[in-house]
Amino acid sequence: MNQQKVNWQALPYQALSRDQLYAILQARVAVFVVEQDCPYQDVDGLDDEGIHVTGSTDSGEVLAYARVLAPGQRFAEPSIGRVLTTATGRGKGLGRALMEQSLRVTEQHFPGQAIRISAQQHLERFYASLGFETVRGPYPEDGIPHLEMLRPVSLCS
Repeated sequence: MNQQKVNWQALPYQALSRDQLYAILQARVAVFVVEQDCPYQDVDGLDDEGIHVTGSTDSGEVLAYARVLAPGQRFAEPSIGRVLTTATGRGKGLGRALMEQSLRVTEQHFPGQAIRISAQQHLERFYASLGFETVRGPYPEDGIPHLEMLRPVSLCS
């Protein structure tokens, strides 16, 4: 996958094929449940309301993924969550590319609004480099220290 092209898509739940949904859920379980050794309810009832941002190979393997939710679904503001890069996708800059894609999608769907995330604490500097500011935390979420971070409207185009 060294120089392989990454196919970026942002699709609402209803537009996902069964194979796409399966690949997304497989990647989320691989990273959040297995790698992070964190048994929790990943399928949380919000997927059908989300916009699913994926970076995939030509064969459909998910390398990077995030879910964008509308205001009022998780936070008062629109939010980006379930952010991941798979083991295959790491070390290639896909985390930043994923967040840039996710920010664009969020700003297109919810213009002129701040964006809130619940970030793993060890990624605070990464999210700060994208304009997010810590507004609460740390607090435990599924046994992992998290921070609530907000990207102000002034940074949103």
